[in-house]
Amino acid sequence: MLVLPILCVLLGSAVGYIDKDAPPQWSPVYTVKGMLNIPYAELKEPFYTWYDSKASKSRIDYYGAMVKTFQFASSAYKPYGTSIKIAPVTTEEVLNQDTCLQVNGTQDSAVDIQTVLPDMTDFKFIGTETMQDSETAKWQFTQTIGQKLNKYTMWVKYRKSLRVRGESVPIPVRYEMKGFNSLLGSHYDHYYIDYVDYDVEDIDPAVFNIDSSMKCSSFPGPGSRHYATFNPMMEFMHPANEDHVHHEFDRFKRKHSKQYASEVEHEKRLNLFRQNL
Repeated sequence: MLVLPILCVLLGSAVGYIDKDAPPQWSPVYTVKGMLNIPYAELKEPFYTWYDSKASKSRIDYYGAMVKTFQFASSAYKPYGTSIKIAPVTTEEVLNQDTCLQVNGTQDSAVDIQTVLPDMTDFKFIGTETMQDSETAKWQFTQTIGQKLNKYTMWVKYRKSLRVRGESVPIPVRYEMKGFNSLLGSHYDHYYIDYVDYDVEDIDPAVFNIDSSMKCSSFPGPGSRHYATFNPMMEFMHPANEDHVHHEFDRFKRKHSKQYASEVEHEKRLNLFRQNL
């Protein structure tokens, strides 16, 4: 008898037939809530995401919609997309007034929509595990960059699809990154995201509307310098973008005339700078 290379796992109340050679693929349209945890910084950051790749729009709210961020790709906002942030600002004239800031993409640095789920293409199935009271499939990807060893792990549960008979819908449970620097002999980065209320139903287009009474002010400088401000989630999703970290650290060194005695000292300072950015 031919044994097919699939793994049958009982997950919650649904039976998911999971091909361990095929990492889960997320829906092109979804909403999800989550909590970003950064232990080294003692930070817990709640968020709510609307992601619609069909409309080329995404939105991520932080701290119960206190801060709202929007990302519109070029097909939704020509010519190179735009990032918008609405957050309370205090000045000498106003206290905690909601203010809209905007950075448009450029030919060299176009804006894209932002997911809160990692690209699973390179992840490998490594087993099953109970996570957040659910039986999950555990997927992992290990990446080596110079002296850095980055380990990304995704825990996924499944439910039966209501649209396609026999198919299972992957549900994100937890995503974790641990970064080890062999030069320093220690972990240089660690964060994880817990997800709840994942939904793949269509999103009301009004979710992406900006209050017409609010005028958005342009933010000076190339958009790539403002990732951490306008789109902080970008640096946490695989494949991550850390260009802004190195750019800001180089600027910090020039401004304060910083020079370090060794590569090890430089890496230590860069790591501290990253955590405080």
